Amino acid sequence: MYPNKTIVENASQANNLTTLVAAVKAADLVETLSGPGPFTVFAPTNDAFDKLPKGTVETLLKPENKAMLADVLTYHVVSGKVMAADLIKMIKENRGKAMVKTVAGVTLLATIKGKNVVLIDEKGNSSTVTTADINQSNGVVHVIDSVLLH
Repeated sequence: MYPNKTIVENASQANNLTTLVAAVKAADLVETLSGPGPFTVFAPTNDAFDKLPKGTVETLLKPENKAMLADVLTYHVVSGKVMAADLIKMIKENRGKAMVKTVAGVTLLATIKGKNVVLIDEKGNSSTVTTADINQSNGVVHVIDSVLLH
């Protein structure tokens, strides 16, 4: 990934983010995530999407489910550029837990487990940040190992 390219441009070149890119296109979010931002994106890998129940991704990618798909995707986006150190500081300052508001209007709980930042969605499912602080021209990407749902 290149820091002079946008989130969408970089994700389009990443072999482990092809499902995410297809979803962003299907939800008509390419223009938004190519905009000036800055955005923080918690990007689920292809393997993360594969963990969802069989048929979930195919159902979400259908044109009639575009609004639902956009809702799922925007649950992975935070306004502003939140680097891992910022998130860890927030967690430590708040007794081990930090609430992070997404552009979907809902909140993720961020904690630390071992040496990793873990995000917990409203359903209680957790996702670990596997690669942090991938700088983009319009924000930052943190790769995660599960899809967050609400």
